[in-house]
Amino acid sequence: MSATPTVVFLFDVDNTLLDNDGVQADLSDHLARTYGAATRDRYWAIFEELRREVGYADYLGALERYRLEDLYRPDVLRMSSWLVDYPFADRLYPGALAAVRHVARWGMAVILSDGDAVFQPRKVERSGLWRAFGNHVLIYVHKEQELEDVRKFYPADHYVLIDDKLRILSAVKSAWGDAVTTVFPRQGHYALDPHETAKYPRADIELARIGELLKHDLSSFLKKE
Repeated sequence: MSATPTVVFLFDVDNTLLDNDGVQADLSDHLARTYGAATRDRYWAIFEELRREVGYADYLGALERYRLEDLYRPDVLRMSSWLVDYPFADRLYPGALAAVRHVARWGMAVILSDGDAVFQPRKVERSGLWRAFGNHVLIYVHKEQELEDVRKFYPADHYVLIDDKLRILSAVKSAWGDAVTTVFPRQGHYALDPHETAKYPRADIELARIGELLKHDLSSFLKKE
């Protein structure tokens, strides 16, 4: 590593910068209120089936599948409008944008997310994150498998990965070793599930919430244990 290393900060979106559990709770309420509890439950069952198939959350894909089961119910078509017009900016965690600005003083800040090619970019756009990151946005199907592509787009001496999933942090640490500092904000159901977190090694840095990133300076991301 050089005396003045180049650093890239890689931020996950869902339950890292944005309260996606809250978005899902709002969607559940909307489905039950507008279409009934049976529709809500069937939608989420399809959603989980599709997630197991493709490896990421596909809200609109689940809606497409549900529509095929309920083809003669035209009111269901309006579910897509609720999804794409949702006010995602209202679901950003307190201090999320300040945390991005804080670390951007020392290196490039980049979104590194998983998701589909329609709804996930829409979420990043509607939340204001696309603008906040200056168009530096990467969205893959399985981001931990695309690290060479990440390096190609954003070469650096050192990387800092901020993600609510220890599974992702552990996979990237295994691939990049000392070239990455892993940061684990304990937000969202994955991060707060003791059975899930027990499967993986601890991250280099643990935060109670994303806003705590403001307490760290560049040296804390670069020091070696």
